[in-house]
Amino acid sequence: MRKIAILGSTGSIGTQTLSIVKEQGDLEVSAMAAGHNIDLFEQQIREFLPRQVAVWEERDAHELKTRISDLNVKVHYGMDGLIEIATDADSEIVVTAIVGMLGLRPTVAAIQNGKNIALANKETLVTAGHLIMPMAKEYGVSILPVDSEHSAIFQSLNGEDASKIDKILLTASGGPFRGKSKEALNHVTLADALKHPNWSMGKKITIDSSTLVNKGLEVIEAKWLFGVTPEQIQVVVQPQSIIHSMVMYVDGGIIAQLGTADMRLPIQYALYYPKRRPLSGERIDFAKLGQITFEEPDTKTFRGLALAYDALHEGGNAPTIYNAANEAAVDLFLKEKIKYLQITEIIEDCMKHCSIIDNPSLDEILQTQHEVLERIGSRW
Repeated sequence: MRKIAILGSTGSIGTQTLSIVKEQGDLEVSAMAAGHNIDLFEQQIREFLPRQVAVWEERDAHELKTRISDLNVKVHYGMDGLIEIATDADSEIVVTAIVGMLGLRPTVAAIQNGKNIALANKETLVTAGHLIMPMAKEYGVSILPVDSEHSAIFQSLNGEDASKIDKILLTASGGPFRGKSKEALNHVTLADALKHPNWSMGKKITIDSSTLVNKGLEVIEAKWLFGVTPEQIQVVVQPQSIIHSMVMYVDGGIIAQLGTADMRLPIQYALYYPKRRPLSGERIDFAKLGQITFEEPDTKTFRGLALAYDALHEGGNAPTIYNAANEAAVDLFLKEKIKYLQITEIIEDCMKHCSIIDNPSLDEILQTQHEVLERIGSRW
């Protein structure tokens, strides 16, 4: 019985991870953390009976303790609580499914405690890849990608020599506004942006997918996961979301990973790597599919992707500025305090005006986030 911890159990990745636990029968959830959805979290605790759990707010922790007082479950809260779950003594692997930079410190703590990481929190590598990858090597732990695109690359590298990569072909659906002009995007509403054509995801990542910022974050993450240069990462729009990503090798050969738009596949692959297990769900019927098409991304209209490459070339804490500004801007958009196109305007403003640090420490990364939030708070 393999024991796992889940950071973000009530979110999209967390709930799908738990569905895999139920289906497979040989995984045990030793520890779980959630945000504010106490009703769902209580249901999960009662079904999976973890040894310890955590929520973000102290008041939610007190309420949860009362609700599950009949169970032998320890309840934590706040950042200390997240770290308790991430370093749970019984767990072999930690699924990091928290959205945003909130996941950085717990992931570092998990690595330092020898836990393998099923990484769904892309911000960890975006902001601190220069720290995380050497740290994982030092502590002898595996970073197993859960993002569908990075899992596809990881699978396409299986049995191959990573030094022979010529190019990573990172696929994108193009989001709900593919083909739209910048003028058309002036009228985008929150409801419009939350309608992804292929994937069912949380609100923040759905907005990121619509702006192509999510693809920008994935470009930065791919650089650290696979040890390639920015020039070796090419984004290809593939609207059907059938090819999840590809690797081109130095001899011109291309290996791709294909499948339905089902996040359970990359989650399960990370949990059981290097083994494959049966998984329920739809299968591709190529005769019915008919065709798979490709396009170049429109980086002039969707500035989020172009700005990610700028941040990657700048290096240092520039990706942290990019990410932190996006997190704050998306939050403002979700609260309907700014217009859709202002998301990338805010990112670009912060990248122009916030301090650049060449080789930031963990504390400096968190300080950069604070500087970004201060700038945005004073202007928007």
